[in-house]
Amino acid sequence: MPDQKSILMPIGDATEMMDTLYPFFRLAEEGYEVVVAGPEARMYHGVMHEKPQSDPIPWDITREQPSYHIQASIAFRDIDPTAHAGLFLSGGRAPEYLRYDQDLLRVTRHFFEAKKPVAITCHGIEIAAAAGCLQGRKATTVAKCELDITQFGGNYINQPIVEDGHLITSRTWHDYAGLFKPFVAMLKKAE
Repeated sequence: MPDQKSILMPIGDATEMMDTLYPFFRLAEEGYEVVVAGPEARMYHGVMHEKPQSDPIPWDITREQPSYHIQASIAFRDIDPTAHAGLFLSGGRAPEYLRYDQDLLRVTRHFFEAKKPVAITCHGIEIAAAAGCLQGRKATTVAKCELDITQFGGNYINQPIVEDGHLITSRTWHDYAGLFKPFVAMLKKAE
């Protein structure tokens, strides 16, 4: 029986900290324990992505710089996905390499197969795509990751928030104001 108050959040080095820390604290405010997992149980380096406004040469894509750190309390290989009520996949550059971790893909598939609440923002979609969980699904993400939805049989919807059954997605943390009320409602309904 899953812990009805435990949400799993996989991360790695270069996790985007706004994508990650906001849900870490926001879900805790609702009484949920957010279990941070990584390739290993250790401290991870977060990053901040932004398009600098004052540079004399404009940026086409976000610039990455160091940010806060966050501790993972469990390694992917040691996760029992049945012990968690929901999954939150945050973004940043971390999903680019985390999507190759077979233990994380196994864990991710569990949440989709069991129809547990799943929230994904930004590059986190790359993990669900690699796990084969987007076939026939509607989802959104940052525009540069549209192919991570469509090349795996999903339907990309360019909206701030897209709900599809037990799955809710947002483009970036900028859309979080519309993400957490419905995600928390999904979690409470599943209790």
